Amino acid sequence: MNNFEFYNPVHIVFGAGEISRAGALARQLGKQALLVSYQDQPVFDGLIETISSSLREAGVGCTAFRGVNPNPKISEIEAGVAVARASGADLVIGLGGGSAMDAAKLIAAGVFYPGDLWDMVFSRHDNSCQAVPPTEALPLMMIPTLPATGSEMNPTAVVTNERTTEKSYTWDACLYPKVSLVDPTLTCTLSPYQTACGVADTLSHVLEFYLTGFEDAFLNNRLQEGVMLTVMEYAPKVFRDPGDVSSRAHLQWAAIVALNGWSQPGDGWTPMHQLGHVLSARYNIAHGASLAIVMPAWMRHFYRTRLWSYKALAERIFGVQPEDKTGEQVALEGITRFKSYLKDIGIEVSLSQVGVTVGDIPSLVEDVVKVSFGADGLLRSRPPATRQDITEVFELALNE
Repeated sequence: MNNFEFYNPVHIVFGAGEISRAGALARQLGKQALLVSYQDQPVFDGLIETISSSLREAGVGCTAFRGVNPNPKISEIEAGVAVARASGADLVIGLGGGSAMDAAKLIAAGVFYPGDLWDMVFSRHDNSCQAVPPTEALPLMMIPTLPATGSEMNPTAVVTNERTTEKSYTWDACLYPKVSLVDPTLTCTLSPYQTACGVADTLSHVLEFYLTGFEDAFLNNRLQEGVMLTVMEYAPKVFRDPGDVSSRAHLQWAAIVALNGWSQPGDGWTPMHQLGHVLSARYNIAHGASLAIVMPAWMRHFYRTRLWSYKALAERIFGVQPEDKTGEQVALEGITRFKSYLKDIGIEVSLSQVGVTVGDIPSLVEDVVKVSFGADGLLRSRPPATRQDITEVFELALNE
């Protein structure tokens, strides 16, 4: 076991129908809310009215800021900060998936942040540009509508700088939500593709630590396996019956547990995400899709370096029988089954499916190096990844 510190103060209110408590919960945090949600998504119209009415009945004023898009941009955060200040908001509510919730966090911090909001973001892992994370934020309430990022119970926010085509993140304890209202009925209108992206994202948050995290982490690994098995058990039920609230609830709780710190305390290296961020920033593809493209290719490139982890994944999660097979054969069969699973749920698994060609790979690698490589010229991972490693991962990801 490695030494670590752990802290998570988020109050979770979980269950079908709990959306009715929005006003009462918000009243404990402030008197004037900024409700942050998406542009041009009519599916949110009724829900926003329901929440606004609940707030008004509880004596909480509400201004809706519907200026966020998937893969939120720093200009959207700047616009949201202006609205928050003008409306006198003393509370920010994020309604939606990870993009809306992350935007809400950054807006809540941006109200107090001096100077350029991009300075909050760790956009150079080699420290050539020193980020100054936020230290203060308006109270935050999250209402997730997509089980994926776990943003409702962690202190991290991801954003894209459209001026530089860079995507990265910031974190601080001030970005922990005070309360998150998690009502699985709000996820029942998700399309099959959105659901698949959430599945891939949730799996990535534990699979990445399972394969590149601490070696002496027995309980962590069992928690990670539990999340993966839960997702793979209940996702097919949701695809068959989108209104299956019980199965939706299992997916939502799995997404929260995947990235609220319980399964990886003290461990924070996410090398596969660094490649996915470049794809999202460049091509504006869904975050879950970017990870579905990167993960199998990363695994195929690196499986020999931590063969015991890949073999355990194949046997415990994908049911590969080890009899009469070498460890490498077991690991490779597990990777093949994982990629087939992602294809079967209807998500992209190759760069060619999102318009990337072999000629684009050098510039993608440069973007990963620029943002995510450390001063030692390596990407933090176990083992550390080189420029050549990243090139070969992208090459493996090029085709189905």
